[in-house]
Amino acid sequence: MPGISKEVRDEIIRKIEDANVEFIHLWFTDVLGFLKTLVLSIDELENALTEGMGFDGSSIQGFARIFESDMIALPDPDTLLIQKWRQTDENIAIMFCNVVTPEGEAFEGDPREVLKQQLRRAAALGYKVFLGPECEFFYLTSAEDPQVLDQAGYFDQSARDLAFDLRSETVHRLRQFGIEVEYSHHEVAPSQHEIDLRYKEALKMADQVVIYKTLVSETAALNGVYATFMPKPLNGVNGSGMHVHQSLFQDGRNAFYDPEGKWQLSQVARHYIGGLLKHARGIALLTNQWVNSYKRLVAGFEAPVYISWAHLNRSALVRVPLYKPGKEAATRVELRMADPACNPYLAFAAMIAAGLDGIENQIEPPEDIDFDAFALSVDEVRAKGIDLLPGDLNEAINAFVEDETIREAMGPQVTDYIIANKRQEWDDFRTQVTPWELENYLPKL
Repeated sequence: MPGISKEVRDEIIRKIEDANVEFIHLWFTDVLGFLKTLVLSIDELENALTEGMGFDGSSIQGFARIFESDMIALPDPDTLLIQKWRQTDENIAIMFCNVVTPEGEAFEGDPREVLKQQLRRAAALGYKVFLGPECEFFYLTSAEDPQVLDQAGYFDQSARDLAFDLRSETVHRLRQFGIEVEYSHHEVAPSQHEIDLRYKEALKMADQVVIYKTLVSETAALNGVYATFMPKPLNGVNGSGMHVHQSLFQDGRNAFYDPEGKWQLSQVARHYIGGLLKHARGIALLTNQWVNSYKRLVAGFEAPVYISWAHLNRSALVRVPLYKPGKEAATRVELRMADPACNPYLAFAAMIAAGLDGIENQIEPPEDIDFDAFALSVDEVRAKGIDLLPGDLNEAINAFVEDETIREAMGPQVTDYIIANKRQEWDDFRTQVTPWELENYLPKL
């Protein structure tokens, strides 16, 4: 069993005891991205750090079959957090876990392991991957009766923005957890909001996205409202996206920066963009994994649907933000297709796999677009040789199946589960008789 060294183990125990922590929460996600927690007392901590905590993997979505169900959650000492929880005076400790088999091998169905494999692949090429997501969400009155809290718009700050205090409280709690926040603001749609996290190394950022979503939801619930990361919870307004800013560093320098390149982009950055565009359809099942995700990815609501790239142009799928002299380290590309209801470990792994394939195979992107794709029809865009993202979950499943590079990046365990689970979800959805059908067809047919 790949346990933690005695020196590190003793240091963790000392920190937790000094903080008068009674309960330790061990966190991991299932394949779909839902948070799982094992709670243990301080008396069990040394054993957990030494041998891990066993659990039934067959009861976790996508993990194991009933006859090979024993799994072990092994705490990652680098993720230790000690904080007050749910506005109480009691401290708790949180550690993310790596899931391993009883033989001590990394479990290939663990989403965190899938991401780590891509980061090892990047490291073999000499790169560290940094990400900065922009996670949007809605505040609603409740899940049962989802009414908006305001009619404010983008960046609005007025009496209409009733969630200002909620956002401020959430930012405060995120900072208590050591998560750096760049800024927060009201988004375009009524009752839609965004809190942007400062970029971090990819694995740490995936962990932080899990914490972020948990704290946004917890803080809302404590204040009597409901926060949702559902991609398209309301008709007729923008859905919620998770734009992900990405860059590679090599020997401490930004590998995407080239002072002589167009827009100061290096050839490495161009090839990374080429990989993202080539595999955009194949990664959609991981970045946009729900039936509802494709209600957001339609033309006319600021969601990117055309597989293209551009400098500044927000109608493109991949955008190169403004370069600022003296800020070479901030050179990056922004993938705008993902939504915040994805599993961040798998979504980030898929993006990185696509980008690295572009670098390894020197995939040149097409010409960048210099027009507003939102203003054109689908036929007009296709006439320019630009393809579209999948239009629904079924199309995304088929694109994933056809993309060998992305399937290999996910591994057979995750691939087989995701395909089976999503096909079942599509079948469940397509056989439902919806209120829209009853309203529009029943009086006529």
